[in-house]
Amino acid sequence: MSESPEVPKEPVVTPVRVAIALCLFAPFVAMLWVGSYAKVDPAFIGIPFFYWYQMLWVLISTALTMVAYKLWQRDQRARRGGAGR
Repeated sequence: MSESPEVPKEPVVTPVRVAIALCLFAPFVAMLWVGSYAKVDPAFIGIPFFYWYQMLWVLISTALTMVAYKLWQRDQRARRGGAGR
């Protein structure tokens, strides 16, 4: 039997993938840590902190998800060797 030459595999955990995971994980941590935002002050244009903080995280989550998606696309292109650019 002939041995096939060992093909070096790219690592599964890369710095880009860690950044993607952090972008997707951060909103969960922020929203599940209720003690950090369970208060009324500081109010913003008459809206208690509890509400505007959560609404701000809707925008932040959208931005982080977009960043994660773009990083994922770039990672996939790099793994394919630049095909499909």
